[in-house]
Amino acid sequence: MKKVYTGKTKDVFALDNGNYLLKFKDDCTGKDGVFDPGENSVGLTIDGVGDVNLRMSIYFFEKINAAGIKTHFVSANLNDTTMEVLPAKVFGHGLEVICRYKAVGSFIRRYGDYIAEGSDLPAYVETTFKNDEKGDPLVTKDALVILGVMSDKQYDDIKAMTQKITKIVADDLAEKGLVLYDIKFEFGYDKDGNVMLIDEIASGNMRVYKDGKYIDPMTLSKLFFA
Repeated sequence: MKKVYTGKTKDVFALDNGNYLLKFKDDCTGKDGVFDPGENSVGLTIDGVGDVNLRMSIYFFEKINAAGIKTHFVSANLNDTTMEVLPAKVFGHGLEVICRYKAVGSFIRRYGDYIAEGSDLPAYVETTFKNDEKGDPLVTKDALVILGVMSDKQYDDIKAMTQKITKIVADDLAEKGLVLYDIKFEFGYDKDGNVMLIDEIASGNMRVYKDGKYIDPMTLSKLFFA
């Protein structure tokens, strides 16, 4: 295997069969030792978080694939905390897609003059460029198309897929008495330009509450698999 990328929470290796291997790590994004899915740098290390992130990713990728939504998931190995995935190109230099059911986090920091914190949102989708130095700037559909990052259809596909996937995750959490506030995804595309969900679906990429209180990623994983 050849390492092709070192990420904040995962490393990527090229496989001989043309696919890639993601190695999950115990690093989390955050600041001053406190986890925050919206932060741009590694802020802490939590023993075992890589394992639970992989377990949750397997669970949801299999469910999403079964729903007929295209993802890069092929298989996983819990013994070495790895996941085999299909090759996919990222949009631009990397794009994050957030779906919001509640007005919290960076959304309320930007728009707090217009909406109360915790207000319901209608599966609101927003996109940001992955750029740590610029603080992951927001980017609109028109800009993405004008800049040549994606086509009009690819954006529409991403938005529709994001809302469908978020509902799958939210409904599953709701069965366990958990409320999804927002979730972050990444998408890529295959050689034919077809959009697919990539990266992971883990507790570290979502804000979840129970009885009005925020649940940290490790506690969420324990509750989820209880």
